[in-house]
Amino acid sequence: MKTNKSELVFSLLAASSKIERRFDRILSNVRGISFTEYFLLKRLGEVPNQAATRVDLAALVHLTPSAVTRALKPLEKIGYIQSKKNERDARQSVATLTKAGEELLQDADSLLSDEISALSISASDTKELKAFLDGLLSR
Repeated sequence: MKTNKSELVFSLLAASSKIERRFDRILSNVRGISFTEYFLLKRLGEVPNQAATRVDLAALVHLTPSAVTRALKPLEKIGYIQSKKNERDARQSVATLTKAGEELLQDADSLLSDEISALSISASDTKELKAFLDGLLSR
């Protein structure tokens, strides 16, 4: 049976959802954060100076700025990020990863590394899949 493009898209979505739920369960049980919160911290940790506006962060994690604001509030309350008003535009704030956020991110990375290694994807498949997904995301 020939696989059509819509079946491929639905399979990608199902796989993504399954992986996200698995990571979410691990992170929430051990570190008390959701996968979405981890992903925000991860992307924030990768930007220059570990600081970004909510709009910039939203683009990096494919969420709306308001969703990012809602997700960052609890992380700020427990000290994983710090918000500062933008010096150039007081309407914008910049989220910065704190030392506690960096430590949490390192712990979470190590927790998920075994899970990521357990995914049955070969090195050549990884390159092809990455190129394919990058193409989808660039549209």
